Amino acid sequence: MFTVRKTFLGLLFAAFMIGCGSSSSDDGASENTDTFDRGALLTNMADNIVIPAFQDLSTKLSTLKSDKEVFIATPDQTNLDALRVSWLAAYKTWQHVEMFNIGKAEEILYYFQMNVYPVSTTDVEANIASGSYDLSHVNNNDAVGFPAVDYLLYGIGADDTAILGKYAEVNYKNYLSDVIDQMQLLTESVLNDWTSSYRETFVSQTGNTSTSALNKFINDFVFYYEKGLRANKIGIPAGNFSTAPLPEKVEGFYGKTFSRELALEALNAVQNLFKGKAYSSSNTGESFSSYLIDLGRGELVTLINSRLDNARQKLQALNADFNSQINTDNTKMTEAYDALQLAVVSLKVDMLQAFNISVDYVDADGD
Repeated sequence: MFTVRKTFLGLLFAAFMIGCGSSSSDDGASENTDTFDRGALLTNMADNIVIPAFQDLSTKLSTLKSDKEVFIATPDQTNLDALRVSWLAAYKTWQHVEMFNIGKAEEILYYFQMNVYPVSTTDVEANIASGSYDLSHVNNNDAVGFPAVDYLLYGIGADDTAILGKYAEVNYKNYLSDVIDQMQLLTESVLNDWTSSYRETFVSQTGNTSTSALNKFINDFVFYYEKGLRANKIGIPAGNFSTAPLPEKVEGFYGKTFSRELALEALNAVQNLFKGKAYSSSNTGESFSSYLIDLGRGELVTLINSRLDNARQKLQALNADFNSQINTDNTKMTEAYDALQLAVVSLKVDMLQAFNISVDYVDADGD
C-alpha cells in the first residue's frame, strides 16, 4: 500500500511540475546554473593575494627585527625613530593578512598572538619585571604582537626621553626583542605552510561544505569585515556595544596618529580581496565579485562596492587618532560605524545566500 501511494504521489508531483512550466523553470535555472570556476577563484586568492601579502609581511618583520637589533645596541632617538617607521610599515601590511584565519594561522591561533588590543600594560610590565615569561601562553595574548610593540615604542614613558631611559634596563630590551622575534617566527610558520603544502590543499577544496577551503575562506572574509574591522576598529571604541564610548580600546592607542591609517588600510584590503585585485599589482582575477556577476548578481557587486566606498569616505573624515576623535566628536565615529554596517548586510546575507554558503560563526551582536 505504501509503495502504491508513494508512486501515485510521485506521478502527481511530476504532473504538477510539468503544469507549472515556466513558473518553476526560473527557480531551477538559478539553482543549477552555478558553473563558476571556484578553483580559479581560490588559485587567484592564494597565488596573487594571500601568499604575496604574507611574503611582504615577513619581509617587513625582518626589517623590524633588524631595526630592533640596532636600537637595542644603541637606544637613541635616531634608532627609535627608525624602529617606529618599520613597526608601522609591518602593521599596515598586517591589515592585509589578518582576515586569512585559515590553515596554519587557525591552527596556531596566529591572530591572537599578533593583534589583540587593547594591550594589557599590566601584563607587559609584569613580564618585564619578572624577566621570565611564555609569550605563546594564552594569558599573554594581550601582552604581545603589534599592540605590545605600540606600547613599548610609545607608551612606556611620558616622552621620548623617558622612553629611551627605560631601555637602559636590560629587561625592557629583552622583552621588546622577544616580542618582535616571536612575531616574525609566527609569520614564518604561517608563510612556510602556505608555500610548502597548504596552498595545494587550499586551491583544491572548492566544495561547499563546512570544512572546505572555499566555505571557510569566504566566512573568514565576512567575519573579519564584521568583527575585525567594523566592530573592533570602530564600533567597540565608539561605544556601539556598550553604554558609553571606550576610547582606550582603539587600535594604535599609544602611537596616537595611526588609528585612521590602519583602518583605511584594512578597508582597502577587504575591498581589494572582494574585487580579486592582486596584492602587488593592479591585476585582477576571479573573485567574490566575479563569482556574483557570473551568478547574475552584478547589481549586488555594485551595491557592495558603493557601500565600501561610502564607508571609506566616513573613515577619511575622522581624526588620525581615533581616541581623540571619540573624545571630541564621537558622532563621526558612529556615522563611520553605520556606513560600515550597511555592507555587513550585503556581504553576510546577500552574498552568502547567492553563494549558497551558510554562516559558520556565532553572531554575538545580533547583526
